[in-house]
Amino acid sequence: MRINPSFLRILTSVLILGGHMMASGQTLPDKAKVLKDMELANAYFVKKWPDPGLPIVMDKVRTSNLWTRAVYKEGLMEFYKITKNPSYLAYMTEWGERNKWGLWFGKESRHADSQLAGLTYLDLYLIDQKPERIADIKYNIDKMVNSDKKNDWTWIDAIEMSMPVFAKLGVMYNDNRYFEKMHELYLHSRDVEGGGLYNKTEKLWWRDKDFVPPYKTPDGKNCYWSRGNGWVVAALVKVMEIIPENSPHYNEYKKDYLDLMAALLPLQREDAFWNVSLADPNHFGGKELSGTALFCYGMAWGMNKGWLDKKKYLKPTVNAWNAMVKDGLHTDGMLGYVQSTGKEPKDGQPLSYDKIANFEDYGLGCFLLAGTEIYNLKKK
Repeated sequence: MRINPSFLRILTSVLILGGHMMASGQTLPDKAKVLKDMELANAYFVKKWPDPGLPIVMDKVRTSNLWTRAVYKEGLMEFYKITKNPSYLAYMTEWGERNKWGLWFGKESRHADSQLAGLTYLDLYLIDQKPERIADIKYNIDKMVNSDKKNDWTWIDAIEMSMPVFAKLGVMYNDNRYFEKMHELYLHSRDVEGGGLYNKTEKLWWRDKDFVPPYKTPDGKNCYWSRGNGWVVAALVKVMEIIPENSPHYNEYKKDYLDLMAALLPLQREDAFWNVSLADPNHFGGKELSGTALFCYGMAWGMNKGWLDKKKYLKPTVNAWNAMVKDGLHTDGMLGYVQSTGKEPKDGQPLSYDKIANFEDYGLGCFLLAGTEIYNLKKK
């Protein structure tokens, strides 16, 4: 039987197109599995900390509104938004109530680490508008807005700890002063502090002025801390998620975000993690989950916005999520390969699957942020 050549060409095209669609679909994790893995990791932590207001006793006593717990609550809030699980809302609300909706260093402090708790307070206020929930954080940020000082964010972690709070208040009160102040603070970190903590050539960020040149890794390379760059990713994503796209400086943030995404892509390891020291795999190289989770979060968010090309970013992003689940998530929900608190690649080393970070909360928060955006990835 002779087959029409035109029919063969059409059939071949359909099969190729179908194959591409199948391949694309197969790269997306199953949504139910993503939720299950996030629930497992969260349940592990809640089981260890059933009382969200309990102080953390280690080398010293810290109240539970410290920055590490605030990162976890930021991730849990995003997880709550896709699950509407009332137990998550109750856990976050009790945390705020037990801390009297206060800030870690008090409402007079300008320290960014103290302010991130306010982001969840603001979200909880929008759910139930009780004035006491935002009294301290609004007072605190208003003092900064009404001050001429703009050199507070001397380390890049501060951008994530504080900037989204300014953004949310600016939207809530329809007041551009919050947007302008956070932009001043951001520009100081990026362009002024230590000569500028952002390398405009390599599109990566130094953690603070201690790491700008002439500081180098032992191999003579620039030292870019993975989680530090992850905090910048998270800050830019959160701010652009909060403020309107016609807001002042939005396009500037978008450019910095896109440049950072492009710079991170070729630095991904073959196992889909990123090294603790981004530009030098011989400088405490190896799997690290918190930075990887933040990069995964940023890339998934960018694809969901339609800004990042899925042909280029989908596979690396999904591979990163799958690697964290496969190599980091224990059957009881613990997360391995999370670098302990610090400021540079050497801190908390060595890392391993079984090593528990000194604070487990922020690693979980990063994991939940990544998971929510992976869950939201669309098949189109």
